[in-house]
Amino acid sequence: MTAEGDERWLEAAARLSLRGRPASFPNPSVGCIIIDDGHVVGRGWTRSGGRPHAEAAALEQAGDRARGACVYVTLEPCAHPSPRGPSCADLLVAAAPAGVVIGHLDPDPRTAGEGAERLRGAGIAVDVVTSSQSARSLAGYLTRAAHGRPHVTLKLAMSLDGCIALSSGESQWITGSEARAHVHAQRALADAILVGGATWREDRPRLDVRLPGLEERSPRKVLLTRGNPPDGVKVINTPEHISRLDAQYLYVEAGARTAASFLQADLVDSLHIYRAPIVIGGGTGSVGDIGLGSLSGAHGRWMLDQRRQLGSDTFEAYSRLR
Repeated sequence: MTAEGDERWLEAAARLSLRGRPASFPNPSVGCIIIDDGHVVGRGWTRSGGRPHAEAAALEQAGDRARGACVYVTLEPCAHPSPRGPSCADLLVAAAPAGVVIGHLDPDPRTAGEGAERLRGAGIAVDVVTSSQSARSLAGYLTRAAHGRPHVTLKLAMSLDGCIALSSGESQWITGSEARAHVHAQRALADAILVGGATWREDRPRLDVRLPGLEERSPRKVLLTRGNPPDGVKVINTPEHISRLDAQYLYVEAGARTAASFLQADLVDSLHIYRAPIVIGGGTGSVGDIGLGSLSGAHGRWMLDQRRQLGSDTFEAYSRLR
């Protein structure tokens, strides 16, 4: 395969992996595609609870056609033994593909290069490429491995002049139905969703997924407050306490104060901004003080990843540059 072809199939595997997010927790959701003579003969993603792994599912589908084929996988095949089944590296050795293209090495010290080496030792060609799409699809897993906390997406819905509500507090609805549906789709990709105490007390948000067929994908509710915990809601007292959550992906739907606290603590990895074509004037600002001492400190922090139109509203996604 060519480098261009490798990237194309890894991108497809990364998209496929979204099917397992976030149900694969505590494992990462991995995508795997097996190509034989230019045709897809097997594909898989990590299933609920972490098993079967993507490679196992793809190999089962491919059967004998995996022999001599090319395997594309977003994360290095695991090499450590488990009571839940054989390692993916051993499964691949037994299947005998001609090559394996890996989108990202596994930071887990139990694998960390060992999976690739085991394949090479069996005479399988291994290519580890720099795949931004693979890394993006593994953001929750990689963030927890590197920083000991979930990947955090901060969502803000605002007017053209940066307001999230009228001065009276009225905020429903700033954006239209298309944008709100997009928010629900993002919720379905998160292990947990967080709001601040003020938002909870004033709005009593449902924080669920209300898209047909995805209702069961509603994330667990987390509340940032020092008050008494409501039933069925996990409470943390500071943004830093997100490290205590059993989650790889945290979606924050915050008011100005909570948004500022996460930004000031530098815990936001992705910004999702929904901007409605309205001007409020004198309303509630979207973000409170984040402690910047000068404008120079605000530059060079965020990179635009995506911009799209959702009905009359504009959606922009930004990644934190670290």
